[in-house]
Amino acid sequence: MPLPDSSAPPVADVSSARILLVDDNLQNLELMEAYLAELGCQVQTAEDGVAAIEAIEASPPDLILLDVMMPRMSGFEVCQRIKAQPATRDIIVIMVTALNEVGDFERAVECGTNDFIAKPVNKVELLARVRSLLDLRMRQQQGSPVGSEIRPRASDIEGLTDEGDCMLPPPVEEDSAG
Repeated sequence: MPLPDSSAPPVADVSSARILLVDDNLQNLELMEAYLAELGCQVQTAEDGVAAIEAIEASPPDLILLDVMMPRMSGFEVCQRIKAQPATRDIIVIMVTALNEVGDFERAVECGTNDFIAKPVNKVELLARVRSLLDLRMRQQQGSPVGSEIRPRASDIEGLTDEGDCMLPPPVEEDSAG
């Protein structure tokens, strides 16, 4: 039986965290809620941006998974409101979107999002990002030095090209000397 790799960082226990899922599509909410059950977190749902704001005011979560395109109030608007208020600006916001235009990513960064996940949502990616960001958030709350902000770097979106239905990294130039 192989020994566990002691060089690997320990998996964060995020079971005390509270997550708010916001999506106007009930099937998306149910799917992400099922995926997140593995983390053991308290999960609350909201079916649009207005309901999300009400839920946040009633009991601020540690992390929000936020759909972008919703009736009554878009995810961009919700994120902007959350990040504009001192009481809620440190809540981690992950935009979950089928949008793939460079301008959409830039607008999300301008609104203050902490990360992005593309639809359709991949369970492994969702769990890895949520676990990682919640671990950072919990360390931050405990006063551990993890950096003042958890934000995507500008370099994460620089150089992306819009190819209509997907985002592609810039082309790699081949060495013509060989």
